[in-house]
Amino acid sequence: MAKLVFIRHGQSEWNLENLFTGWVDVNLSEQGEREAKEAGRKLKEAGIEFDQAYTSVLTRAIKTLHFALEESGQLWIPETKSWRLNERHYGALQGKNKADAAEKYGDEQVHIWRRSYDVLPPLLDVNDEGSAANDRRYAELDPRIIPGGENLKVTLERVIPFWEDNIAPDLLDGKNVIVAAHGNSLRALTKYIENISDEDIMDVEMATGQPVVYELDDNLNIVSKEKL
Repeated sequence: MAKLVFIRHGQSEWNLENLFTGWVDVNLSEQGEREAKEAGRKLKEAGIEFDQAYTSVLTRAIKTLHFALEESGQLWIPETKSWRLNERHYGALQGKNKADAAEKYGDEQVHIWRRSYDVLPPLLDVNDEGSAANDRRYAELDPRIIPGGENLKVTLERVIPFWEDNIAPDLLDGKNVIVAAHGNSLRALTKYIENISDEDIMDVEMATGQPVVYELDDNLNIVSKEKL
């Protein structure tokens, strides 16, 4: 049976400052680095060996992957980065303090923006200096698919093609795969592979730096799930 491991990146500098991050590229905090290294130690203790790694194009996820693989003695394995594994885009909320947003819009509205399945946040204009359209890591993308804001539904729609084209084929070949990504891109993948309802996904949390280990059969049905 193939193993699939999800790791949400360790605490970032903006997590620490309680800011909406999304596609903004921020670094791990010192605590985040410790969480990522501890994840690697847990993987080593569990004896899990990987054949392929996937991550986003954002520093906090990339570094989490590297710390975890280094601690588990597997920094050498093949690695693929994709924007499709990025965190959901928080639109015009990016860079805003979550407490300030709650004071301005109300706790309930901010909770809906953060946790709901299909409600979009206020959108970021493509001409805004903070737009991902100005970031060269997305230069090869059709400008029409660079988001101004996403909900979990939209995030799922961009993550699933990557699952189908890359992750699933590896698992079907019997490879063990590690995916180091973000709270919402991993929530989207979790929703898909566990067939979680639109309503129930609102209550699903991904802890920073905690490996989630799936064992999958030859048809990619879940045989077991464990949090290390």
